[in-house]
Amino acid sequence: MLKKIDVTQLRVGMYVDELCSSWLGTPFWRKSFMLDDLASIDKIKKNMIQEAWINTSKGLDVLLEQAVADLPPLAIKIPAAKTDFNEIASLSMDEEIGRAAKIVDKTKQAVISMFNEARMGKAVDADNAMSLVEEIASSVMRNPGALIGLARLKTADDYTYMHSVAVCALMIALSRQVGFDDEKTREAGLAGLLHDIGKMAVSANILNKPGKLTDDEFTAIMEHPGAGHEMLLKATGIGAATLDVCLHHHEKIDGTGYPERLSGDQISMYARMGAVCDVYDAITSNRPYKLGWCPAESLQKMAEWSKGHFDEAVFHAFVKSIGIYPVGTLVRLESGRLGVVVEQQTEKSMLLPKVRIFFSTKSMTYIKPELLDLANPASTDKIAAREDPGSWGVGDISHYWLGDLAHRAKA
Repeated sequence: MLKKIDVTQLRVGMYVDELCSSWLGTPFWRKSFMLDDLASIDKIKKNMIQEAWINTSKGLDVLLEQAVADLPPLAIKIPAAKTDFNEIASLSMDEEIGRAAKIVDKTKQAVISMFNEARMGKAVDADNAMSLVEEIASSVMRNPGALIGLARLKTADDYTYMHSVAVCALMIALSRQVGFDDEKTREAGLAGLLHDIGKMAVSANILNKPGKLTDDEFTAIMEHPGAGHEMLLKATGIGAATLDVCLHHHEKIDGTGYPERLSGDQISMYARMGAVCDVYDAITSNRPYKLGWCPAESLQKMAEWSKGHFDEAVFHAFVKSIGIYPVGTLVRLESGRLGVVVEQQTEKSMLLPKVRIFFSTKSMTYIKPELLDLANPASTDKIAAREDPGSWGVGDISHYWLGDLAHRAKA
């Protein structure tokens, strides 16, 4: 389906059918193309092009962003009664993706408003923050891969805010894996949501700098846990766990972290969890100075660091909470086909997720996308290895794991 949109609505994963400009006025030699990176979007905007035609049958729609675009910041109301997480029924990725997309959009806008108010010296509203946690937690209980996967799709402009949403969701998923009850899970989620609020005291030029930081700039970055801790002390209703994670999520088990160089048992369980979730989302996300690693590669890198950096038991629980092949991982099957993991099935086997195949390594051609349930007894294929998208020239693969789920975001 063709749709005419404003260029401000363009995002990676969309298929541009035509730019509303003369051919000589466009920065591309092709009329139609897939938007594989943010640089292409920047080129379009810099050429003063106002509108574009997209083909939603070949790429993403604008629904994920527009479904709740008109909602005011902090419009989420505090629930009259807290949800019993054990009573929330699990849903498939297909069923949850639309709800998760709306929650991501709402919470991002709310976090932007809340963090900007903190930047101006206003105390954090703990009740509003907890209402965001409640919504995120409900989605994670239904299907953790949906919201966690969507929260990983960030731009440079919204990284700090979306990182907070992602770490909140990851903390909630990890909390259930380690056996936390509902109240401890909520506290862990709130800690994840607010852990980086101290970044509001750091210059945006430093946070978004594409090159190497100077010593002074790195010092400014290292001061954000203390700055955030001071901000949260001014608020009412912020628990000890949230304060602790904000101050200590950069501590390392071997004592080489900051700001207090805590080690071993000096670091609380909440802070150990925060360290794992914070690093995972950071290294899987595109940053001004580095492209993000794929989810499975990130877990491998973290496993190599775990003896000095992380609590090993917490890290192993984290892997179980998101899967050995997290949603969004590119894998090669024994049949020689490439596919993207779209859903975990940890109750069956972490090695047998649902995968959307789209490329044949034998013929080196794209094939008709097909969803495979590797846990199905009738399936004869298995994962042979994870793969680097760049090695096969497939570029951004987020639109493959979203696939035909994107249009259901309006549900």
